[in-house]
Amino acid sequence: MSPSYLSPGVYMEEVDRGTKPIEAVGTAVAAFIGYTELASDLSRERQLEKNNGKLLAREQELIGRPQAVTNWSQYVQKFGGFIDGAYLPDAVYGYFANGGGRCYVISIKSMGTVDDAPSASGPAKVSIPSADDPNVPLLEVTSKLSGAAGGRIGVTIQPENTTDNTFTMIIIVAGKQEKYDNLTTDKGERNVATVVNAQSQTVTVKVTGKAKLAPAAGDFNLTGAASATSTGSASKTVSLADYKGNVANRTGVDGLQQYDDITMISVPDLMASYKAGEMDLKGVQSVQQTIIDHCELVKYCFAVLDAPPGMMPEDVKNWRLTANYDTTRAALYYPWIEVPNMVGGKAVSRLVPPSGHIAGIYARNDGERGVHKAPANEVIRSCTGLEVQITKGEQDALNPIGVNCIRAFPGRGIRVWGARTLSSNASWRYINVRRLFSMVEDSIERGTQWVVFEPNDPDLWARVRRDVTAFLKLVWRSGALFGDTPEQAFYVKCDAETNPPEVRDVGQLIIEVGLCPVKPAEFVIFRVSQWAGPDAGE
Repeated sequence: MSPSYLSPGVYMEEVDRGTKPIEAVGTAVAAFIGYTELASDLSRERQLEKNNGKLLAREQELIGRPQAVTNWSQYVQKFGGFIDGAYLPDAVYGYFANGGGRCYVISIKSMGTVDDAPSASGPAKVSIPSADDPNVPLLEVTSKLSGAAGGRIGVTIQPENTTDNTFTMIIIVAGKQEKYDNLTTDKGERNVATVVNAQSQTVTVKVTGKAKLAPAAGDFNLTGAASATSTGSASKTVSLADYKGNVANRTGVDGLQQYDDITMISVPDLMASYKAGEMDLKGVQSVQQTIIDHCELVKYCFAVLDAPPGMMPEDVKNWRLTANYDTTRAALYYPWIEVPNMVGGKAVSRLVPPSGHIAGIYARNDGERGVHKAPANEVIRSCTGLEVQITKGEQDALNPIGVNCIRAFPGRGIRVWGARTLSSNASWRYINVRRLFSMVEDSIERGTQWVVFEPNDPDLWARVRRDVTAFLKLVWRSGALFGDTPEQAFYVKCDAETNPPEVRDVGQLIIEVGLCPVKPAEFVIFRVSQWAGPDAGE
């Protein structure tokens, strides 16, 4: 409607004919879900209140709720430091060390203890008698696992050779077995304590009786697991429901739906749950599928997944095929990485899941090169080694099924050597293509909200084409799209053909956008042959 002019004079009118610039959204904000020393900023309150019921209530209220963190010091203030039994602190530290910035942390389990609150008992253990006398203890097996999980460990002793008293020890927890053959209580490299203590992630063994004797055959269960007492959460068994959370209560991965800026999710302590016997490999797959489902639901988020620990390449291949993920919004990384041991103790390093460090590389890569560049052939900072040294032949079997390998190269450091999603669709094979489209789609969605309820006519179509084209030209100039000209790199179609009367009658405005993304040079091939030279005859 035109303004009314009722008296003579000079009138100024402001007419909105300018562009509505579309700005690229951020692509590098991670969310971490796992275990922490504290549930949130409770250090000072712990000193003042310790076992006070108010502290317990507040910490339980904060368990599972996302908390924003922008640097490592802020993380320590809110959640405490490094602690045994938790990988999330290492993941967040690795995220910041590799170039990550703002992130969200969800603590689903607080591992810390109050100074003056003693635990109910020591770690779970069992004494195994001698085969010669059931009243004489020979071996003491002690759990490495915290909380109630330590009391769910079984030990089976099977005799082998009665001449030299060799035997087999099988450790069973959550359906997983550790088997050690040709053991003895005598001194030497096959001594049961020497072998098991060096290899087991579940128990330690001590020979308490006379050497050279054989332990009694049979099944034994560890008992007397410690119960942590700081808040009641450290002794809690974590399940799929804790990771999934609840939208209404804003907890777990479902609680992230309200945060539009989160673009990556890492769940490093899923592997802590697995190692503690709180869930088996099927449980691991269930949680990872939950994370994938969340990313599919919110559309613009990407899951960075870890392979289980202690697996050789063939094991990972079989596990990946069993898990049978098929999604464009997740990537899987193997093997675990070795980092400096910040927890303390004699060990100078420890193995942790790589997802936190990888998420930091995503952020670094986005800032230095752009989201269109594959986050691969990048050095992992704060990494001193690998759980498994992968050969080229082994990667030949893993790369086609979407397992992104981390490899050590002499003189070139430890690098991410894979850039594939877990999708069977060749169009969405590469991580950078998926994340580029997510960035473009999210940016256009946010930058064109002004279009809603505007008159659906050719003038509006032209304005939409203009704004989206201007944005995509910036994306093309950044090197994200393939083509010598904008016309070769993308197209935007919004006209009477895409918006006939029957479309307009139902209140729809259809805009077609086509992009030609750049793909990574994954296989670089030099073709070398002998050449006689320019002076050679025909």
